[in-house]
Amino acid sequence: MYAALAVVLLLIFFLSASLKVLNEYERGVIFRLGRIIAAKGPGLIILIPIIDRIVKVSLRLVALDVDPQDVISRDNVSVKVNAVLYFRVVDPVKAIVQVENYAYAMSQLAQTTLRSVCGQAELDDLLSEREKINAKLQEILDTHTDPWGIKVSQVELKDVDLPREMQHSIARQAQAERDRRAKVIMAQAEAEAAQHLLNAAEIISLDPVAVQLRFMQTLTEITGPNNTTTIVPIPVDLISNMMGLGGVAAAAQRRQKEELAHMAHPADKSGADD
Repeated sequence: MYAALAVVLLLIFFLSASLKVLNEYERGVIFRLGRIIAAKGPGLIILIPIIDRIVKVSLRLVALDVDPQDVISRDNVSVKVNAVLYFRVVDPVKAIVQVENYAYAMSQLAQTTLRSVCGQAELDDLLSEREKINAKLQEILDTHTDPWGIKVSQVELKDVDLPREMQHSIARQAQAERDRRAKVIMAQAEAEAAQHLLNAAEIISLDPVAVQLRFMQTLTEITGPNNTTTIVPIPVDLISNMMGLGGVAAAAQRRQKEELAHMAHPADKSGADD
């Protein structure tokens, strides 16, 4: 009876060692006496106990968080950059044979590549041209990991941490740019308003009645409700005549000064001859 029990236990041991079940997303790389036979799965896999050894490999997409890296950009600005890397195994045999630990190797390669690529870019590119840097990172990593049987599907920069002094400088630069745009817009508005006022003045000056109507409209706008402003209207013709008389008086004074200067000039000339 003890012999039968031992045989049953030995049979159970061999069955458990020889039968393996792999999930849909798994593949099993089988080694027979140290040599690769094939990559099998999914489903039921039959192995030869003691002779065969199986290594399971997941084919699902892996999200690898790249630790923050201290980077000095091309324009000598110290920043901290981290990223996330998405990859999956496409050839289980290469992933097991070509590299000892492909997850650790991917992490180290991603860190060094991130420092190298970000160090060749300027700070403005790191902040505004992320898609270009992501594409460059993906291309480099995919090229290096292709012999490992690994496909890098996407690389994304997560955060770019700037020093506090640089944050203040960028904020001041942005404020100065907004002030510049505001002044330009105000100047353009003034130029357009001046042009429209000039056109309106040319149209109104064609008819004195239009000038009078505009004057009355201005009075209506000024004398609004609850307004204590006192306005004394003066005829426009009177102002024009006064301006004309003032111009005539100024012209007479200029002529008188010219005559005095002309009379004094010959006397100076005769004194010089003597």
